[in-house]
Amino acid sequence: MDIGVGLDATLNLSLAEQAELSKEAARLGYSSIWTPESTGHDSFQLCALRWAASREVVSEGLITGIGVSPVMYRAPMAFGMSGGTLSSITGGRFIMGIGAGGAYRPRARRALGLPKLSALALMRDYLATTRALVAGEQVDYEGEVITLRGMQLDINPPPRTPVYLGALGPQMLRVAGRRTAGTLTWMTGPKTLREHIAPTLRTAAAEAGRPEGSVKVGAALPISVTDDADAVRSVAAQQFAMYGQLPSYQAMLSREGYAGPEDAALIGTEEEIGERLDELRDAGVDEFAADTFDPSSEGRERSRKFLRDWESRATSS
Repeated sequence: MDIGVGLDATLNLSLAEQAELSKEAARLGYSSIWTPESTGHDSFQLCALRWAASREVVSEGLITGIGVSPVMYRAPMAFGMSGGTLSSITGGRFIMGIGAGGAYRPRARRALGLPKLSALALMRDYLATTRALVAGEQVDYEGEVITLRGMQLDINPPPRTPVYLGALGPQMLRVAGRRTAGTLTWMTGPKTLREHIAPTLRTAAAEAGRPEGSVKVGAALPISVTDDADAVRSVAAQQFAMYGQLPSYQAMLSREGYAGPEDAALIGTEEEIGERLDELRDAGVDEFAADTFDPSSEGRERSRKFLRDWESRATSS
């Protein structure tokens, strides 16, 4: 299981601090840097900033990914152009994560005056058009939500940007397995990853005739290596409270028997966190994106260093 760093917007880090953390991730030997998106800084440009910073330490730069961008804020051409450009800039070290935006869709619909849409139909249309665009194809498509006629990216060679789909429910996971490079989950524990996420995704890929290993399971979770678990759990309960109120995440928490998001977070000593990382690896997770959310900079640094040590030990064993 590879270890990546998730830089959470809730930390309110300056751009300079984000760049420095990207350099630290490269120095520690992490594989990737993941960027969420809400309505703050543009995630594509943040990915470019973070990749460029990591390149000051590692010549090719770390893999940088969006996990994930809600599609209602951009048309498919915008995703294709932005994702394709970033793939070209980074030499193919960019993963474009897109999703229906369960946490933001109701608010965005009201703000943008959009009708109520089927999330499944929306994502089918976005994947059909966006993946074709970054593959260099001319797109003539009429779906339930999206229509695109005679459009093609003028990027040569075609960027072939890998696309991940934010997926939790069985129907969306099957779409991801058939059509994408993988998924990146959030607030989803090892039991659900082992019994629901990984098998649904990989079975759909196999049924579509895709080779083994063609679709990746990524899991993003808050993490804090600490000796004061109770205090940090209290921070997690407040900071991530929204995810205990959203139906899609409530379902994932209920599958695990968690009372709230603070139970999904990895909080505890090095030994305790190591055991939980072992669980995630054994559940079929290919990449763990760590949201080191500890309120203190020292706590976040301790977590990042431990994660790198755990990966080194897991790789050598």
